[in-house]
Amino acid sequence: MRLAAIDIGTNSVHMIVVRVRPDFSFEVVDREKEMVRLGAGGLDGKKLTPESMHAALQALSKFQRLATSHQVDEILAVATSATREAENGGAFLKAIERKTGIRARLITGTEEARLIHLSAVYGVDTPKRAVVIDIGGGSVEITRGSGSAVEFARSFKLGVIRLTERFVDSDPISSRDERKMTEFISEQVDRYLGHLVEAGYDRVIGTSGTILSLGVVATAMDRGTAPEEVRNLRVPAKSLRRLRKAAVEMDLEERMHLPGQDSRRADLMVAGAILLDTLLKKLGADEITLCDLALREGVLLDYIHRHRKDIARVDSYPDVRRRSVVELAERCRWEAEHSRQVAALALTMFDFTKRIHGLGDREREWLEFAGFLHDIGNHISYEKHHRHSYYLIKNGDLRGFEPEEIEIMALVTRYHRRATPKDHHIGQQDLSKQHRRAVEILSAFLRLAETLDRSRHGVVRGLEIRERLGELRIKVQAVGDGELEVWAAHRQARALEVALDRKIWIEKVPYRKGLKGVNTELTRQKLPRNPRRVG
Repeated sequence: MRLAAIDIGTNSVHMIVVRVRPDFSFEVVDREKEMVRLGAGGLDGKKLTPESMHAALQALSKFQRLATSHQVDEILAVATSATREAENGGAFLKAIERKTGIRARLITGTEEARLIHLSAVYGVDTPKRAVVIDIGGGSVEITRGSGSAVEFARSFKLGVIRLTERFVDSDPISSRDERKMTEFISEQVDRYLGHLVEAGYDRVIGTSGTILSLGVVATAMDRGTAPEEVRNLRVPAKSLRRLRKAAVEMDLEERMHLPGQDSRRADLMVAGAILLDTLLKKLGADEITLCDLALREGVLLDYIHRHRKDIARVDSYPDVRRRSVVELAERCRWEAEHSRQVAALALTMFDFTKRIHGLGDREREWLEFAGFLHDIGNHISYEKHHRHSYYLIKNGDLRGFEPEEIEIMALVTRYHRRATPKDHHIGQQDLSKQHRRAVEILSAFLRLAETLDRSRHGVVRGLEIRERLGELRIKVQAVGDGELEVWAAHRQARALEVALDRKIWIEKVPYRKGLKGVNTELTRQKLPRNPRRVG
């Protein structure tokens, strides 16, 4: 399974594309990031600006195209504090869906904290208790937990964009503004961090761009060069304190030229350094371990945990069309063994008579999927279940199919009992002549196949079909009593006689092991070599 996760943050928009492994971990196959400053001027209940929304929509459009190029099965998108607080946040989410097709989910601060914690403990070896800190543009998330079990989770409106807009009025920042910012941070977090210290912890982990950037610059100042790898890099708290003291005395130009500095973050660095240093001091932490996984990875891990069955199905059915059909069948509580048996019987007849009907692989696939879905109408009611099956297929959100293909499969199931196709029927009248003929033939195969499992015991183990003098002779190989199936088949053979313009004779013969017949694994049969056989 391939998934894309998008974090629509206050400062930037991130996306990763991953392949889910059989052990339900994942590997990243692509990633993209845009600094859009969505929250600039739009926090604390204000409106998101047209400029920031336009930049975010452009980035998301590019992300959607990239995800599609990787043929992802799902795009998981979440929006955080900037969208959460904005007066026009709901309108922005609607604009995202309208312009990109991405359905972004607005998450609470507590949910954001939980998801970040999942990613941090996944990315960093944490055998015991960990405190996780994530500094974003609009908020800070701080959690404590043992492994993936989160015991404390809070989100504070202390993001670097928010703090910069509120407290930074000069460059460099004045001592008065630095003090006011520090006091404000302390007022917000003192009580909560006191609880964490009292509960105890073994490690502090820092995630997201602001903390990673500060960690890189602090390490570069210590070593003289920026570290090549940030994953699991341990940064002493005293190094970050030295960085804070240096940063508050620098102007923007000087900060941009610090070793390891991302110039796009230089304007927010002062607020980030003051905030991180204050938090570590309140916790009494000696160091912080950097983690390059964050909210988007947490979204993925949470999805994988909740959808293991779906992921296993993707492994079983890598083709999106087949998987979509099976998902619809399972939602409608299909009789799997019966439906697969009917599909197998129908395909066997299709293959043996290929030279008569002249249909190809595409029509064969429609027949197989119609066999899977022909009885899902029973989910509503047995009475007129063929009509209910038609409706459910038409409205079942089948993926990977063109609208006309869905109509054809729905019609094939519609005609597997009772009436036969007529050109004036709804749905049928809108098809081309070629497709109307396909519906007639495929529904006739499905109708006869259904009767050959009339008892639903799978007694028919093989079919042998021969053509001679304009007639088709079908030998039904059955184990045990197959009289009910043969009797029912005689009653419903007329539709296939009309569709193929052949008289049909049906007889039961003993099952002989090794004789080619029904392919219950639904793989294509080799064509028989006997020239008298059709197919």
